[in-house]
Amino acid sequence: MGSRAKARRHRNEDPVVRERAGIDGTRAMLREAAVTQPDQSKVLFVCIGTDCSTGDSFGPWVGTMLKEAGWPNVIGTLEHPCDADHYERLVADIPSFMTVVAIDACLGKKNEEPCYMIGRGPLFPAQAVGKRLPPIGDYSIAGIVAPHSVKPYWVLQHASLFEVMGMARNLSDTINEVWTL
Repeated sequence: MGSRAKARRHRNEDPVVRERAGIDGTRAMLREAAVTQPDQSKVLFVCIGTDCSTGDSFGPWVGTMLKEAGWPNVIGTLEHPCDADHYERLVADIPSFMTVVAIDACLGKKNEEPCYMIGRGPLFPAQAVGKRLPPIGDYSIAGIVAPHSVKPYWVLQHASLFEVMGMARNLSDTINEVWTL
């Protein structure tokens, strides 16, 4: 294997063990996070995505719902998205003492029920569309909003808004329940 192939493979390797989970599995991981950091003022949600794409709006929907519920530390809402153009600037000054929960949309297998990919460690934003942004998060949750495709932008644009909003509501309700806002 050539050095270019090795470098490309290394860049794409994900050191975080991720599991496909429904809302109950996601709740269990979030409970671990809440036990580790019960102080809501030291928890930051980085909700990645854009309001310009149905599927990629999953993160901003969650961020908006968390802000409306009174969470003090949220980056990425429908009004102020944490999209690829703003991501690095928005996350540059996150204090190291914060517990960061990163939330983004992702693509999954065909015919999968909507669910989440969860991990205890960072997620790598925009991988589905071939971008390379710095990883983020102590915990990560990616909502599987549509199946993988050779046209990821098209698939994200045509994801069901009903399903995306339902998944966002379930996740934000679970976060509020776990930290009992």
